[in-house]
Amino acid sequence: MLQGKVIVITGGAGLIGQEFVKAVAENGGYAVIGDYDKEKGEKVKHLLSNELNTENIDFILLNINSKESINECIRFLDKKYGRIDAVVNNAYPRNKNYGRHFFDVEFEDFSENLGINLGGYFLTSQQFALYFRKQSYGNIVNISSVYGVVPPKFEIYDNTPMTMPVEYSAIKSGLILLTKYMAKYFKGMNIRVNAISPGGIFNNQPEPFLAAYKEQCLNKGMLNKADLKGTLLYLLSDMSRYVNGQNIIVDDGFSL
Repeated sequence: MLQGKVIVITGGAGLIGQEFVKAVAENGGYAVIGDYDKEKGEKVKHLLSNELNTENIDFILLNINSKESINECIRFLDKKYGRIDAVVNNAYPRNKNYGRHFFDVEFEDFSENLGINLGGYFLTSQQFALYFRKQSYGNIVNISSVYGVVPPKFEIYDNTPMTMPVEYSAIKSGLILLTKYMAKYFKGMNIRVNAISPGGIFNNQPEPFLAAYKEQCLNKGMLNKADLKGTLLYLLSDMSRYVNGQNIIVDDGFSL
């Protein structure tokens, strides 16, 4: 489905990012891990390359909050491959105070987390879109969340130390509108922009939370990280050529 396409996955060394890298490489594309953690990124590159027996996985150091870093990434890939077909905005930077309960969140932390996260998605999209405009085509896929679509169901966090951070809802809902904004702004440039909004992804959360979460779903409950691969491949492939400015929810009915 992605034969010969060069696709950058920001945060590609992370939990979901690794699955996206595998999906691209398994389907004939060149998967570029863009991550700020060089040691982990190189390790993931070698592990996945060996697992899939492929040379189609690359790594480049990338800070989505640095215009210089983003443009260095673009220049490197353009020189090496002669093209960049898509960027998947999947990174999730946050500061050390991220994740506090609502009344404990400081204004400075709220502002910083929106800036480095949503701002980082904006900056990455802006710089790649400039390249795509010169190239005459391009594709941006933003990873949002079901909590960018509906407010949190706080009751599922009862009896756990967990909560849904207020910054998360603000970031992910803003990202969906940013997706639509960019899709319209790029009219006539042959640059597509879409979003995927996943439900919860299993990552060894507490059992009470997993049970409460499943009660809100229709069949499976928490998704596995691999459950998003099909939607990503669709949006990156030519099968979705005229899908633009859309947000695809993958949540087993959690948002209903």
